[in-house]
Amino acid sequence: MSKEMSRRSFLKTGTAVAAGLAVAPNIIIAGEPSSRKKDKKKKVAANDKLNILGVGIGGRGAADLKEMETENIIGLCDVDWKYAAHVFDRYPQAKRYNDYRVMFDEMLDKADAVMIATADHTHAVIAAQAIAAGKHVYCEKPLTLTVYEARLLTKLAAKHKVATQMGNQGASSEGTRKALEWLWNGEIGEVRRVDCFTDRPIWPQGLERPTVEEKIPSTLNWDAFIGPAPMRPYNSIYTPWNFRGWWDFGTGAMGDMACHIMHVPFKGLKLGYPTRVEASSTKLLTDCCPSAEMIHLWFPARDNMPKLALPEVEVRWYDGGFMPERPEGLPDGFNLNISGGCSIFYGTKDIMIAGTYGRDPILLSGRKPEVPHVLREITVSHQQDWIRACKEDPETRIPSASDFCEAGPFVEMVDLGVAAVRLQGLNQILEWDGNKMEFTNIPEAATIKIMEKDGFKITDGHPTFNNTYTDPINARQFAANLIKRQYREGYVLPEMPE
Repeated sequence: MSKEMSRRSFLKTGTAVAAGLAVAPNIIIAGEPSSRKKDKKKKVAANDKLNILGVGIGGRGAADLKEMETENIIGLCDVDWKYAAHVFDRYPQAKRYNDYRVMFDEMLDKADAVMIATADHTHAVIAAQAIAAGKHVYCEKPLTLTVYEARLLTKLAAKHKVATQMGNQGASSEGTRKALEWLWNGEIGEVRRVDCFTDRPIWPQGLERPTVEEKIPSTLNWDAFIGPAPMRPYNSIYTPWNFRGWWDFGTGAMGDMACHIMHVPFKGLKLGYPTRVEASSTKLLTDCCPSAEMIHLWFPARDNMPKLALPEVEVRWYDGGFMPERPEGLPDGFNLNISGGCSIFYGTKDIMIAGTYGRDPILLSGRKPEVPHVLREITVSHQQDWIRACKEDPETRIPSASDFCEAGPFVEMVDLGVAAVRLQGLNQILEWDGNKMEFTNIPEAATIKIMEKDGFKITDGHPTFNNTYTDPINARQFAANLIKRQYREGYVLPEMPE
């Protein structure tokens, strides 16, 4: 049930960076590097303004910052100053940077909160440092690239008692609330299958690694863009925006859109950790995400809710043009692509369809049930609800709609599906131990090979398949790196809290 929001408390900020968090040397822009200082404890009254730093502001971050203009935007960072110029101009009072490490060195102790909307591969390392310093964090989806990173951010946020929010804004929507309350009131009965799909990618995927090295634009800090990923020569195919389609920088269509489409299934069915996962796709390459994917995740029975039993359930994901089958009885002409996709819940009493962001949920029967309201109605934006949480006492705080306590485990599920795509060469259903964060049935000597170059061509009417593959890769080691990736020198995460 809804609780009264506490507005009588103060914002608490941390006093030190967590042990084990290393920061690379300061480089480039924004004055001389300053020595790292411990934060001074300070209190910000609930009606006062937060001091916010923005990291990754040229794209989605610009929209997030607009929703945070009730507060003080004191520092802005983007690796691409041409892409971010319109945002720098909008906030002339904010100090400008092109490397978040320099901004954190100089300004993190002055900030209360950090907004992160960088390329996906840098989310975890930036968020971890901010949280360890006691700062509230708003981070765009997908929260992380790997299961380990998601688990780490979940535990760090709990340890430091900061307010957090993942940028899957549909979590705060009326449609999501309605769909969840229908589920929990038992309106469609037990659910044993959910089909989800998106019409993405709408960015390049299924590509081989570029062989041409281009000149780095003078407005781009390429080293800072690469961040914790392995260094590679600059090519304009990678950034801005297109990073989503490259394994080193993004998670493809599932990582990008499942956070908007699978939130209702995850929260509504209390999914938790899956026990099995299987994936297939179009051509799988070493560097770039495939053009289309199908992923199946199986979840064990969970503890029943008062009006909803939670048996074992299979969740299916489709993207890149692959579509789930149309539910029997769905009217001809009904477009399942609701703002970019949908989720279809097959219940024992009815079928529910909810669009991207939880938008416009419907029951196939045509019923529009009136059910008890058991979820807090959010009447402000997703970003403003996070700001509200930042200003509440951590002991009585009402978490935002996608607080990391929920978003972290949710993104673990998404990241696991992405990992399964890259392990499809094992030709098996993978068994997963969520607590240990490991696959349990990959044979010790198993190897996989991944295509580096598609050599298919037709000569005089005859097809040839001269594909080039990697040398055999130890599958267990490869899988472990997909769950906990190795960072480039100079980037280190804090230790996992107990």
